[in-house]
Amino acid sequence: MAREKRAAFRAETYWGRPVPAFGDPSARVLVVGLAPAAHGANRTGRMFTGDRSGDWLYRALHRAGFANQAESRSRDDGMELEGVLVTAAVRCAPPANRPSPVERDRCAHWLRAELDAMTSVKVIVALGSLAYHQTFRLLDEAGRSVPRPRPRFGHGVEVEVGGGVSLLCSYHPSQQNTFTGRLTEKMLDSVFTRARTLARELP
Repeated sequence: MAREKRAAFRAETYWGRPVPAFGDPSARVLVVGLAPAAHGANRTGRMFTGDRSGDWLYRALHRAGFANQAESRSRDDGMELEGVLVTAAVRCAPPANRPSPVERDRCAHWLRAELDAMTSVKVIVALGSLAYHQTFRLLDEAGRSVPRPRPRFGHGVEVEVGGGVSLLCSYHPSQQNTFTGRLTEKMLDSVFTRARTLARELP
């Protein structure tokens, strides 16, 4: 997709490689998305940057006090995050924006390493069911005391996953959800307001 550019971005140099996490390495809140968008993070090289999903996410983070600005257009636009790090279950743009199980498993070690390294994290916000299931699976494999059976994904669902960490679920801010009204800004704000509250309250 970085080779076959969209006409609107034809003059731009695409990142076109695995996209790293972005934000505060000592964060108490970790946001896990699905994968880089073909002409979003795959183009700009920064998670959730340059597409409408990112517009929704960073506006919500700004309103919740995690971001210094509400717009994220490029890697050098001055965006800074405090108390939150944004990552994804899959690091390369998948065909049709839908990762296969093989892609998901090949990228798992990156998210696993982040979960292991970020010892300050108290809240994990999973954007979408794939991010939720992948995060839950990796926490289970790491020996966390996750509940059985696995709670069903749903917007606003909150799961205790051991070690004083809460896993919060949100619908993904994709156009499929935002254009249809399945996810509203108020709904997304409620998740990040809850995340900030938990991050402050949990020891």
